[in-house]
Amino acid sequence: MREALINRKTKETEIKLELNLDEYSEGNINTGIGFFNHMLTLFAFRAGIKLNVDCKGDLEIDGHHTVEDIGICLGQAIKKAIGDKKGINRYGSSRIPMDESLALVDLSISNRSFLVFNVEMPSTRAGEFETELTKEFFLAVAHNSGITMHINLEYGRNTHHINEAIFVAFGDALKKAIRITGDVVPSTKGTLSL
Repeated sequence: MREALINRKTKETEIKLELNLDEYSEGNINTGIGFFNHMLTLFAFRAGIKLNVDCKGDLEIDGHHTVEDIGICLGQAIKKAIGDKKGINRYGSSRIPMDESLALVDLSISNRSFLVFNVEMPSTRAGEFETELTKEFFLAVAHNSGITMHINLEYGRNTHHINEAIFVAFGDALKKAIRITGDVVPSTKGTLSL
C-alpha cells in the first residue's frame, strides 16, 4: 500500500494528515474552514484516494496558515506515499467543466517543484474561504511533493465553481499520474529522486 501519515505542529497549526493512494473511502476532513473541507473532499473523491485531515489552526487571525500548512502536509504525504516512483505513469492531465467554468490541470511527478497558476478569481471570498489562498495551497503542495503543476482557468464567472473545477481537475490529474503502469521509474535518467 502506498500510504503516508504526516503530523505537523507549529505555533500556528496542529495537523494530522493520513493519505492512502491505493484505496478510496470517504475520509474525515476537518480544517475548520467549511469551503476548504468541501474542496479537499472533491479532490480526494476524484483522485480515488483516502484522505483524512484534522487541523487546529489560528483561524482567529485568518485562514492563511491553515490552508498553506495543509498544503505542506499533503505535498509531503504524496511524496512519501509515492516513494521511489517506480511504475507510476508520472504524467496526468485533466480538463474539468463545472457549470460555466473550465479548469485545466497538468502534472509531472518529476521531483522538480514548480507551479504555474493562471487563475483570476472574480470574488475574494467563497464562504469564509479567502480565494487568494487557493494559489498558496497549490504552491505548498507543489513545493513539498516535488510535482510540477500547471493550473489554468480557461474561463469562469462563479468563484465557487472555479475552485470546484480546479480541485476536481487536480484530483483527476493526480489519479492519472500516480497510476501504476509498469515496473520501472518513468525517466530516461533512471531516477526521479535527484
